[in-house]
Order: sequence, then C-alpha cells, then structure tokens
Amino acid sequence: MKNKLSFISIFTLCMALSLTACGGKQASNTASKSTQTEAGSEASDKSDSTLDDLYQQENQLFADHSDAWNKVFGMMSKSDADSNGNYADYLAGTIESNKDSFTDDELKTLNEDIETIRKIEEQIAELESKSTSSDDNQKNSSNSSSVFSDFSGEDFDGNKVDDSLFSGNAVTVVNFWFTGCKPCVAELSKLNELNDAIKSMGGEVVGINTETFDGNKTAIKEAASVLESQGVKYRNLSIDSSSSAGKYASEIMAFPTTILVDRNGNIVGEPMLGGIDNQDNYDTLMKQIQSVVDADSTNK
Repeated sequence: MKNKLSFISIFTLCMALSLTACGGKQASNTASKSTQTEAGSEASDKSDSTLDDLYQQENQLFADHSDAWNKVFGMMSKSDADSNGNYADYLAGTIESNKDSFTDDELKTLNEDIETIRKIEEQIAELESKSTSSDDNQKNSSNSSSVFSDFSGEDFDGNKVDDSLFSGNAVTVVNFWFTGCKPCVAELSKLNELNDAIKSMGGEVVGINTETFDGNKTAIKEAASVLESQGVKYRNLSIDSSSSAGKYASEIMAFPTTILVDRNGNIVGEPMLGGIDNQDNYDTLMKQIQSVVDADSTNK
C-alpha cells in the first residue's frame, strides 16, 4: 500500500496524544506530484497518476471542510491506530467517540465526507493490489533509506544545502509544515526553543515548508514572514518537489509532521504528527532525540 503517513507510520508519536494537526496533504499546487515507480513504464505512470488524483480528492474534502476536519485530526489517538486498518473506519470511529464535540451540521458534513473517502479508499486499494510484490518490497525497503539520499535544497536566503546537513549532526529534527496550517504555525516558537536546546547535543532543527517547493519565491516570502513573526531562527529549506524528500513530503497526509534523521541520513523511529507545543509531546520528542544522540555516540 502506498505510504500514508497520516494513518500508518506516524502514530508512534502522533496525531494526538491530545495534539492538534492539520489533516490532509495541504490543498496547494505544490502538493501535486506525479510519482513514477518505474521509468519507461506507461502503465505504472498511469496507475500512479490515478492514485495521485484519488489522494487529491481526499485532500480537497479535508480542505473544503477544514474547520471540522481539523477538530477530528486533533482528536486522533495513537493508541487507537491500526496500520492495517481501514482509513475511513478509523476516521469514523474517531468522530463517533467524540460526537458530542461537533455540531449537527459538522457531523452531517463529516459523515458525508467519510462515505466519499470510503469509496475513494476502495479505488485506491484496488489500484494498489495490482502492484507486484517485488515492487512493493522495493518500495518498502527503500522508502526510509532513500528519502534523503542525494539531498539538496536552498535555505530562504538562497544558500545551497546538501546531505552534509545530516552528516554534520548527531541528529537532525526535520519539521514539515505549510504556511496556512494553524497548528504548524503554533508550534514554530517551540521548535525554535527545541533547536536551541539540542545544539549542545549535536542536534539541529530544520524546517521544510511544502508550499515553497521548487524555489517558489512568493511562498518563500510568505513563509519567511511567518517565521520572523514567530521569532524563528533555525533554518528552513526549499526543496525540489521531484526529489526523494519532496515526494516523501508530498505523501504526508496531515501536518505538522516531524521526523528524526541520523548522521547517515536515515529516518530513525516513526514520524511524529502534530505540534510539540504540547509539553508532553515535547518531552517525548526530547527523549527520542536523546536516544538518537546516544546511539550516535556509541557508534563513533
């Protein structure tokens, strides 16, 4: 199955241990992508394009009714997540267990959206089932290890960045966000605090705003303004949407998402979805950072 960060892997730290997240891939032009699983394979390209269209249909539902869905994503609990489960059922279960938190109109909208999502998921499952096991194994084995291979980008001042970013740190905290995501913006000052706290440990926080892909100057200007307003000093990068890291980010289904990357450019542990402005989540992330730093020290 195509990796859905919002439902499958992210719930080790995730969506809401009482944290809030922006659901769905952001409904911006930069989130649109064309994933190719095998160059020169027209059938594969067509299948991937159809999958992308289906994911974008889900994203549009989340965007059209963002106020209601953001409430849902803020209520999700990692303890209830089943990586092999049905996405629509999971969403429906979250809503049902918190139905008193929604108005009648919100419940009506959400339940209608879920039925649409259920139909979309059925189409996605059918397409994915046609993939050969060898292709699946290749994707699974290479997904995490290849994300930051040949990494390149630019900070918002135009300075080039490559994979030495990771080799120079015991741990790099990579935060994926976008400007229109309120929970993303809400945690920026806490991420800045985290960056200051882990410098002495050999760590660094790096932001990747998914609206700034491909050097989008307008988006970079807007993101830079938000960062300045929040007093953020850590580096934020613009990357190529067609790169491995860009494709990885484009598959993220809820924001903000934060990952830990070791000195070799490998993702360590499971991604964290949601803001670290919740102190419990901040403390949990710090423990994981310490584990990566300890492992780095041991391996020297």
